[in-house]
Amino acid sequence: MEGSMMMAVEGIKKTILHGGTGEKPKFVTGTKLCNDERTVIDDSKKAGMPMEMVIGNLFKLDVWETLNILCIFMLYCRIPQFQTGVCHMLVQQPSEYDRESWALNDEERLKTVPMLHGQGNKLFKQGRYDDATLKYKEAIMCIKNVQTKEKAWEAPWLRLEKMVNTLTLNYCQCLLRMEEYYEVIEHTTDIINQHPGAMKAFYLSGKANMEVWNEAEARDDFLRVLDLDPGMKKTIKKELAVLKMRMELKNEEDRLKYKGMFTKMAREQESLELENPDQEISEQTSPEQETNQGKQIQRKHLQSK
Repeated sequence: MEGSMMMAVEGIKKTILHGGTGEKPKFVTGTKLCNDERTVIDDSKKAGMPMEMVIGNLFKLDVWETLNILCIFMLYCRIPQFQTGVCHMLVQQPSEYDRESWALNDEERLKTVPMLHGQGNKLFKQGRYDDATLKYKEAIMCIKNVQTKEKAWEAPWLRLEKMVNTLTLNYCQCLLRMEEYYEVIEHTTDIINQHPGAMKAFYLSGKANMEVWNEAEARDDFLRVLDLDPGMKKTIKKELAVLKMRMELKNEEDRLKYKGMFTKMAREQESLELENPDQEISEQTSPEQETNQGKQIQRKHLQSK
């Protein structure tokens, strides 16, 4: 097919409908094209949001950018009949708007991580745990996007993994305050399985296990912390004391609850017996029945002779 291999894209044919006469625009990676007036472009008005495309990030279909559709839009906007409000395209340079993580390249993602980390820590101190988790999660996503391009367990990958673990544990601290204990256990277990020397992961796991009454697991976690960092002796001693106290209270609470339950069952049984006092007697044989039974036995004995 003629033109089907243009720009090294198989099966794509490019046709120029109208050529522009002005100077060709120069865009750097990250430049955003959008439409503040929400003019219909690709039916984006139906979605209630203006169309936006980011140069160099293949936001829509890959082929759009490959075929320079963005340049075609700009050429249309320079043709007089299209400058009457039918098509208005706003150009914003990368430094002129806040870009989301998906619109960043790898270098920009890694530069964004410390900022997100700091914002998350600040929100945590303010007690805004939901907001803090969003910052930590976004930072984790930035790192993982870069990490996927590295070979697992090699030095660059491990450096990124360490950053991910730090952010994940901060995220878990937020979850503890939000009482999402089982999610904390899930995340810390994943870290421990991959990195058994992660002391903070054991500590947060112990805190979460204690909250859900997993006594043995919590004790093992705290003791593992002590093995990894003897300097935590005072803290772990306190945590173990709290664990012991909590379990004693829980056991006493359970004992009283079950005792009350058994007492209630016994009282209900006594009540049933009082309501049916003749039930047991009716099942016994009366004197008259005993006499008749005796006569029947005697007849059988004579017949056998």
